[in-house]
Amino acid sequence: MKKSEKTEKIAEVVELLKGSSAVYVADYSGINVENINNLRNEFRKSGVKYKVIKNTLFERAMDELGGYDHLKKHLIGMNGFAFATEDPIAPAKIIKKYNDSSQKLPLRACYIESQYYDGSKLTEIANLPTKSEIIAGILGSINAPISGVVGAINAVMRDLVSVIDEISKKEAA
Repeated sequence: MKKSEKTEKIAEVVELLKGSSAVYVADYSGINVENINNLRNEFRKSGVKYKVIKNTLFERAMDELGGYDHLKKHLIGMNGFAFATEDPIAPAKIIKKYNDSSQKLPLRACYIESQYYDGSKLTEIANLPTKSEIIAGILGSINAPISGVVGAINAVMRDLVSVIDEISKKEAA
């Protein structure tokens, strides 16, 4: 690889790191091409970019950007890098699902919102709710008191109508 190509690749990695809310490093050794392509499709469906980058180029990009120092010790062997922009938990869920079924693609480490986690935390991270699940929970909590107020108002109106109905029946009798 020529020096200009390396410089371009480093710049690309720096941009990926800047635009990502999470970056995952996983060992992809022993996975065949068909399974890697299936994994890439799963990542793509979740809005995650999965790249295989030379460890030295990734390390240079980290040095240029700063802030990812804990990943350096994990840059050995064959690594795949998942960059999450929208949902920082999505790569963990995909990696865990694949790892559970094939015992391959172990997570080496990750950074989520500038917080470092080593590979042993994969299950805990994968079990976290996604951003959309959190938003749905918050909206449900907000709507619950409103629906309670509406129910109370309807109950008062229903009671008032039945009282008026009873009074009209007594007056008619």
